[in-house]
Amino acid sequence: MNPSTTADFDRQYQTHLKHLKLKGLQPKTIDAYARGIRRMGDYFDHQIDNLSAAQLTDYFHDLIESHSWSAVKLDLYGFKFYTLHVLDKPWTMPHFIKPPKVSRLPDIVTVEEAQALFSATRALSYRVFYFTLYSLGLRLGEGLALKVADIDAVRRRVHVRDAKGNRDRFVPLPEATLSVLRRFWKTHGNPELLFPNRHGGLSGAQAARTPLDRGGVQKTLHQVALACGLKKRSRHTVFATAMPPT
Repeated sequence: MNPSTTADFDRQYQTHLKHLKLKGLQPKTIDAYARGIRRMGDYFDHQIDNLSAAQLTDYFHDLIESHSWSAVKLDLYGFKFYTLHVLDKPWTMPHFIKPPKVSRLPDIVTVEEAQALFSATRALSYRVFYFTLYSLGLRLGEGLALKVADIDAVRRRVHVRDAKGNRDRFVPLPEATLSVLRRFWKTHGNPELLFPNRHGGLSGAQAARTPLDRGGVQKTLHQVALACGLKKRSRHTVFATAMPPT
């Protein structure tokens, strides 16, 4: 491996990161695009500034053998961004990637299954979080980002900030959800975060500066779902209705 080639790649990669941030992309998108460039750098011995259509065809053909179509698309979009903003070149590559179209319906969790999941979740913060997430129809990241000030009890709505597409939106706030959130807030009293992290226990929740850990939330939900016998495979499981946790 040529040290100078690696150094050049590292400099270009850092420029790539700067442009990703300056374009206001979501953190998950930045991570995906950056990961794609690192992967391409490893594949082409850190020489990716003058790749031909044939080389890219070989790369993506090999990639699909070990990764999902989602990963393939993200690597393509990441390299397109790199070409336009780091290399300052027009994107002239042919449309040689066409993922198969798949239409799936979300799995529906019944009322009984929802009740079982909430009842089986022992940690109060997780139990309230799951209930809030599904009763409001929020994505995981949207729920974790909720602040106390986002709950509008007067207008019975919740302000969801920086949702998909970097857009804000309002969702209706059911009376049951408002009641649960009020009781839950009294247990931690954090002036800003609706779901403060559990690192310092209940005594440290009031001064917490970050929300619940995403990994902990996902891991616990997976474990509880398995314990309840729920085998829904959809990542965005839909709760038709839900009863508030007690």
